Order: sequence, then C-alpha cells, then structure tokens
Amino acid sequence: MSPHDDTVDKLVIFLAKRDGIDKLVKTFQYVSKLVHYRAEPIHPDLARRAKLWEVASGLSRKAFRSGRFLSGFNALRRAPGPAPLSVFANAGEMVYFFFDHFLWLARAGVLDPSLATRFSFVSAFGESFGYVFFILLDLIAIRKGLFEQTRLISQKTDQEEAEKKEKAIRADRVMRLMGIAANLADLIIAIADIEPNPFCNHTITLGISGLVSAWAGWYRNWPA
Repeated sequence: MSPHDDTVDKLVIFLAKRDGIDKLVKTFQYVSKLVHYRAEPIHPDLARRAKLWEVASGLSRKAFRSGRFLSGFNALRRAPGPAPLSVFANAGEMVYFFFDHFLWLARAGVLDPSLATRFSFVSAFGESFGYVFFILLDLIAIRKGLFEQTRLISQKTDQEEAEKKEKAIRADRVMRLMGIAANLADLIIAIADIEPNPFCNHTITLGISGLVSAWAGWYRNWPA
C-alpha cells in the first residue's frame, strides 16, 4: 500500500495542520454541546461534564488561533490590486481573529470577564462580514468554472487535455461548495452572537451548524 493511501498517514498530516487540529476540536466542541442539551433533563452529571468539555474545547480553539489574524492582514498586504470582495472578506476575517484573542483572554479570566460580551460582538461582526464576501467569491468562482467547463465541452479540441481541465474544475467546485457550506454554518453561529434570536441561538441549530462547518473543514483539509 502506498503511504499516500494510508489513513493513519493522512490523519497525521491532517493533524499537523493548524486547521486540522481546529476542525477536530471544533467537532468535540459541538458534539459536547449537543450531548449537554440531550442529557441535561435526565443525566445532569453527564450534562455537566459535557458542558465542561464544550467550554474547554472552545477555549482551546481560541488558543490554537493565536496570530491567525495575520493571514488576513497578509492577504490584504499582498493583494495584487483593488478587488473589493477579496478586500472586504480578508478585512472581516482579520477583525474576527484579532478580537478573538481578547475574547479568549476575557473568558480565561486574564482580562475583565465583563468585557467578553463586547469582544464577542466585535469578533462575530467581523466574522459574519467576512463570511458574506467569502461566500460571494466562491459563488463567482463556481460560475466562472461552469462557463469554462461548458466551453471545454463545446470545443473538444484536445479531448484528453479537456478532460483533465474538466476534472480540475469539478474538484475545485466541490471544494468551493464545501467552503460555502462551512461559511453559511459559521455565519449562523456568528449571527447568534450579533443578533440573538430563537432560531440561531437554539442549541440544535448551533450544534448542527458547528458540525457542518467542522466536517466541511475536515473534507477540505484532508490530504488527497
């Protein structure tokens, strides 16, 4: 068996990535949220343990994201030219991860815990702002890919080369659809912080949204 086909090898590569660890711990976080919701009426001790696991997972994810705001900053700094959607998307992500540091410190008790609500709002606002534009960018890229795929099918000048390009376009489309699913799910979670409402703040909604985002991330980051 080739090392590239070995699941354990792929798992090691996946967990060596910052995003890989984040998606694993995010799975823990939202599974424990759903366990807490289900167990609370009948198994209070299990519910208490699940809640502790959820909180610990949430704080751990914030620690893993230390310095992550620099990705958005660097994307803005290295942008080849004015592309409003990309600028807005990366700026929103940068604000989200930057204020997430302060939210982590407030919830850990290093900063005044009463500030956590403010930090959470600003972070979630930047997050949701960025997600809207990342979703738009993916939709635009999918549309371009569909046009290119149609063009390749109609031309068929070099069938082998055209098939390779079509395969690459389809693979890119799947990845972008996974990205849209993750961003929509995370947008729901962010809205729950910005504008609390019965739908977004319901435990089932949050739990399922978190798992959709986590598992879409697993798919996108899993080694080929």
